Amino acid sequence: MRNISGLDDTAYQLMELLTALGRRNSLRDPLALLVESLGLTPPQLHSVAWLGRDGPLSMGELARRVGVTEKTITGIVDRLEREGYAQRARDSSDRRVVHVSLTPRGKETADRVHTQALESLRAFLSLLDGKERTALLRVFEKLVRRLAAPVQPLDP
Repeated sequence: MRNISGLDDTAYQLMELLTALGRRNSLRDPLALLVESLGLTPPQLHSVAWLGRDGPLSMGELARRVGVTEKTITGIVDRLEREGYAQRARDSSDRRVVHVSLTPRGKETADRVHTQALESLRAFLSLLDGKERTALLRVFEKLVRRLAAPVQPLDP
């Protein structure tokens, strides 16, 4: 049986620690600097980042990854197309599905996004020693594995 009270306490402690970090150092998105220099909104920049990382995605999948509705992603992709970052294409086997991919300009921007994200993470991780970085990675690896596993019901 899981200790919900202990889990609540841990969640509260984590929230407090993240708040304390935010008071000392901005926890803004590591890509925020690029938003201003490129003149893109955060959702547009995140769309470019996902497309650069994983290649063409359906409109629905892109919306899910960016954390917006399908209606909202339509407007985001409209602007990305208009500015020359992205293009749409219908799926050849199901014409109802529309895929979004990057143009050469979009690919260049995605490379800049990737480089900026790595630089920000390097700076953040440099605050830890090697053993601490290894422990942090293990925790995140465990979270990724468990999130990918089938959902297990809580014990009564």
